[in-house]
Amino acid sequence: MPRARRSTHVLKPRLRVLDGDTIVLGPGKADLLATIARDGEIRAAAKRLGMSYMRAWTLLREMNRAFGRPLVETSRGGRSHGRASLTPLGKRVLVLYREMERRARAGAAPAWSKMHRLLRSRGKSRNT
Repeated sequence: MPRARRSTHVLKPRLRVLDGDTIVLGPGKADLLATIARDGEIRAAAKRLGMSYMRAWTLLREMNRAFGRPLVETSRGGRSHGRASLTPLGKRVLVLYREMERRARAGAAPAWSKMHRLLRSRGKSRNT
């Protein structure tokens, strides 16, 4: 008897806060904030996320403009590079965004469970 394969399907909601056509906060910007908090450098965070240093700064400027205050504070560093950390506002914004992601997953869980069963049943005939 063939062994049941484990499903690799996952639900990953992608929330975006928009101001017109501009994404003020979304998955990529939240990941940038989280990576800056972990690595302590904008350059290292950009590299880890596969983006240029200039792209990271552009995203940070967009967020700072939207929130009216900086989400990241920086210090120049010379040879050892500059340091960066989230401001209290940046920490709060990141926590709230991650909470919204968790709540979106939880809200979608009942329907996702039903869909997930359908995905795992590929190749079987079902009349549902």
